[in-house]
Amino acid sequence: MKKSLLMVGALVLLNLTASRVFAQVQDTTKKTTTTTTTATTPATDGASDVVGALASNADYSTALSAVKAAGLEPTLKTGGPYTIFAPNNIAFSSLPQAKLDSLMKDPAKLATVLKGHVVTGKYAKADIIKALNAGKGKATLTTLDGQTLTLSVTADKKLQLADAKGDAAQVVLYDLIGANGVVNGLNGVLAPTK
Repeated sequence: MKKSLLMVGALVLLNLTASRVFAQVQDTTKKTTTTTTTATTPATDGASDVVGALASNADYSTALSAVKAAGLEPTLKTGGPYTIFAPNNIAFSSLPQAKLDSLMKDPAKLATVLKGHVVTGKYAKADIIKALNAGKGKATLTTLDGQTLTLSVTADKKLQLADAKGDAAQVVLYDLIGANGVVNGLNGVLAPTK
């Protein structure tokens, strides 16, 4: 009789344990089944070109206006791939107002400044990391007008872009993607050596 009671008790215990395990499996399944919502893709997905990618972010409206004023829009809309290291609006506003006005009124001079921010090739964030790894912490890029830009990582782990004169700006935005390249944002304006 004791054996029968023990067997019944063991079966009941086994049944309760199995029910709990089964319930946990069901609960886990319910917890991992979630309703997915479509995430909004950035406005830059599907941008027809790098000028469209630049236009997709309001913080770069001055750079967009400068590209148009300098007459570079047709060049940047075709060919490529290009990477624009575009100064943001704050970077342009940090220039003395007279200098900015002078640049915007002189398309040739403005084009020279802007070409110093555009390189041939696509350098999205992942590509920059690969180039830095290959160059052991530095990568050299050539601008549209033949100037040299150097990418490096600062002591505080920020990506810095420097021109041949040593003027530098930090990359503050990555990967505004266009069909023919990418736009990365800078917090400063680099002046050309020419």
